[in-house]
Amino acid sequence: MTQTKKAKEKTMRAVALDRFGGPETLQIKTVPTPEADADEILIHVESAGVGAWDPFEREGGFVEVLGREPKFPYVLGTDGAGTVAAVGGKVKGLKEGDRVYAAELGNTKGGFYAEYAVVKADNASVIPGTLNMDQAAVLPSDGLTALKGLEDVLGLQPDESVMIFGASGGIGHLAVQLAKRLGARVFAVASGEDGVSFVKRLGADAAVDGRSDTVLDVAREFAPDGIDAALVTAGGEATDRALSAIRPGGRIAHPNGVMPVPKAPARVSVDAYDGEGGREAIDRLNQLIEAGPFEVHVHRTFPLEQAAEAQAALEEHHLGKIALRVG
Repeated sequence: MTQTKKAKEKTMRAVALDRFGGPETLQIKTVPTPEADADEILIHVESAGVGAWDPFEREGGFVEVLGREPKFPYVLGTDGAGTVAAVGGKVKGLKEGDRVYAAELGNTKGGFYAEYAVVKADNASVIPGTLNMDQAAVLPSDGLTALKGLEDVLGLQPDESVMIFGASGGIGHLAVQLAKRLGARVFAVASGEDGVSFVKRLGADAAVDGRSDTVLDVAREFAPDGIDAALVTAGGEATDRALSAIRPGGRIAHPNGVMPVPKAPARVSVDAYDGEGGREAIDRLNQLIEAGPFEVHVHRTFPLEQAAEAQAALEEHHLGKIALRVG
């Protein structure tokens, strides 16, 4: 193993599970500080993203899907941001003191609900644009998922029309802005009047409350011949009704985990996909974010000690994302 500079602290505070289960398993504990291998960095975490998938991980879902044997105490948290505390000997382009954000799914060295986290250097980047730590912490997984859906899966082209269903949520509000960056015309289906106002402010060309009876009327006015493509982040009857506005030959994409699985109209393709990280994807996301004003919306922040409350807030109506303040 290539030696790295060790963090000043040999132990750290973390939300660590002794077993998988409900919110009661989220406990503050003192655990060993992880050490970075040659291709990794150690991050002094300031903020962690609270993902919609975190309760699934808390219940043991990730290790089952990934086929791994869990190691307890188990630290949650896929996304986070902070300052580089140590770098591995093979790491290029990042140095101690850099303000970075990162994502690593099911990290065997522990997640971001902690004072320190280790990630592969290729899964981290200097924070783009003018984002603060909370905004950067909640960005990576949802930003990368939105971008892959729009660019790689849908192959969205300039001047095409795209429906973003769930537009005021974590993936959705980023997708609205990224689709505009790609030159598309955006029809945003949001949650509530506040959600509609929010996505209009973010640049959506047309927006409607997904619970209203006017979704298809507004869609037909927006694109009389039908909408070219859709990125769907929430499933159900309202979703399937809205998707009838997609034109024949159009296409639909949704991240794996959207349930129920969206139903396509006749002659419309549906593709499920996983968001992916890595240097190339992160650099592309950064490039688009830095092309102009870009908002990563943090609805609420909670202290580390209130991780259970933060996860409960995922079930409440909110815009954008929720963050956990670590440092």
